[in-house]
Amino acid sequence: THMEGMAGSNCTQATEFILAGFSEAPAAQVAQFLLFLLTYLVTILGNLGMIALIRVSPLLHSPMYYFLGNLAFVNLCTSTMIIPRMLAGLLLGKKQITYAGCVAQVFTFDMFGMAECFLLATMAYDRYVAVCHPLLYPLVMSPERCSRLVTGSYLLGLTNGVGQTIGMSSLFFCSSSAIDLFFCDISLLISLSSSDTTLSLNILRTISSLLGVPSILVVLVSYVAIISTVLSISSAEGKRKAFFTCASHLTTVSTFYGSLIFMYLIPRSDTSRGGDKWVAVLYTVMTPMLNPLIYSLRNQEVKEAWRRLRKIK
Repeated sequence: THMEGMAGSNCTQATEFILAGFSEAPAAQVAQFLLFLLTYLVTILGNLGMIALIRVSPLLHSPMYYFLGNLAFVNLCTSTMIIPRMLAGLLLGKKQITYAGCVAQVFTFDMFGMAECFLLATMAYDRYVAVCHPLLYPLVMSPERCSRLVTGSYLLGLTNGVGQTIGMSSLFFCSSSAIDLFFCDISLLISLSSSDTTLSLNILRTISSLLGVPSILVVLVSYVAIISTVLSISSAEGKRKAFFTCASHLTTVSTFYGSLIFMYLIPRSDTSRGGDKWVAVLYTVMTPMLNPLIYSLRNQEVKEAWRRLRKIK
């Protein structure tokens, strides 16, 4: 085939990849294993706890918490696709991942990553309606509309997952392909490929532009409107209340989009990619852990729901 011709005669298609993740030093590996294990446990407990609390507490049966419950579910899925495999690599030194395993990671990571972009955009829109049009809120954020917005987020995520997987299937890899990261990331796979990458690059750029950019714009436009509304409130107490309504979401959005923009949108040479691993850790490992903590520490309603739950017990 033309792919094999392009790849050269001494090159066979890779059946597995090496995830060259982190430090080779045994002491550093033990420290990283313990750090990531602890992070993963906190992520699981925090997000499952948040989902359970939202389900059982009538106080949290509102659109904002419905979105937050879905965000917690997406965070659980993202970290479960990546961290256990990374822990196995650190503990057992098993750095290989099969080609099929790599495709599965690309698909699920890109699906849930894009779903998270749209859930965060939906939450920004929700905060915009709550702060700027409070009287219309029950009408605009009706249960039907909320479930449509969430379903749409998952469908757009699925579109991204399928698109990037098709892009990956058009790539050819030599058998000794090492990925300088702890999971299969489509942009790194494209740079590793020994075949024509036009199709996969076009898919990556088109989907990023058609889906990624609008979701960021919704967040930005919502917050510009929110900030101008908050500034026009005359009382200091009113300003404080309106700001607190958005503080948790703004913190989450900043860490998530900040690290994604740094990882994918800032052009740089291959030699300066060393820091990428830690940026990737920020949005694949840290953000899913921090989200439930941000919402439970900064949010009066969540604290109140916990208090009531403890009283019942």
